[in-house]
Amino acid sequence: MPRLPDFLIIGAMKSATSTLHRQLAAQPEFWMSSPKEHYFLSDDAIYGRGAHWYAQQFRNVSPNLLLGVSNTHCTKLPSYPRVVERIQESLPDAKFIYVMRNPLERIISQYLHEWLEREVSVSFELALLERPELVAYSQYARQLRPYLEAFGPQRVLPVFVSRLRTQPQLELERVVAFLGGRERPIWRQERAWENVSAQRLRFSRWRDAVLYAPGVSQLRQALPQKLRDRFKRLWRRPRPVLTANQRAQLAAQLDPDLAELGTWLGAAELTCENFDEVTKQANLGWQVDDERLGRNRAAAAGR
Repeated sequence: MPRLPDFLIIGAMKSATSTLHRQLAAQPEFWMSSPKEHYFLSDDAIYGRGAHWYAQQFRNVSPNLLLGVSNTHCTKLPSYPRVVERIQESLPDAKFIYVMRNPLERIISQYLHEWLEREVSVSFELALLERPELVAYSQYARQLRPYLEAFGPQRVLPVFVSRLRTQPQLELERVVAFLGGRERPIWRQERAWENVSAQRLRFSRWRDAVLYAPGVSQLRQALPQKLRDRFKRLWRRPRPVLTANQRAQLAAQLDPDLAELGTWLGAAELTCENFDEVTKQANLGWQVDDERLGRNRAAAAGR
């Protein structure tokens, strides 16, 4: 009988969601989607295929396994505004994992990712001006609020990259316990941190067609390493370094959102500057209840 997902890794983009997806896939109690993201809940055309099509993607999954999918588009407001509504229709009992990274570092990584994929070609400075979603996707309270209001904080687990890096085994155990796993998971270091933009080359169909043509691979390997590295640098972009002015401007946009998130988590002083320090020191959980969220929702509806 076809299954539907028990839980979703909903983001944030460029915040180790691929790493967590792979770690859960390595655990015997879990089945994680492949490909990682079907975009059923976020893409209008794919959602139009219907719930039966979605269920067919999991038709061979054992009922004894915890079934999870990942879709970082689920927390990309305002780009995908109907996701929560669709989850309520299709997966009303699902649990959610939201992974958060230093919001400034996340912005830089998103820019690099989109440059590599040729979704953006302008400089980082221009991208900050022309692509407001770079900042929006780092406004974590904004992205989380619809989930907390629709499903309650008990169904949403906040996870931080700072703790995944410093205490990966303990964080994986916390995730598995939240999802209802009964066995102790094992963090697989060989599956960690593979999706690193700084190590990738910019997408180029013609370049790959030439480099991977029959016989060319052997010739390429015969070239001196320095020459090969010089060639690779043509298809890589150095990681942008924020200027003091850029940091101040981004903090002005992000810190009010982080202050709200910090209040929900019992860490009211949360800012861009102290994000990593605060989030790695304590195992933060929700200090906000359904009643308070209900009042916030009613106040928002009255505005």
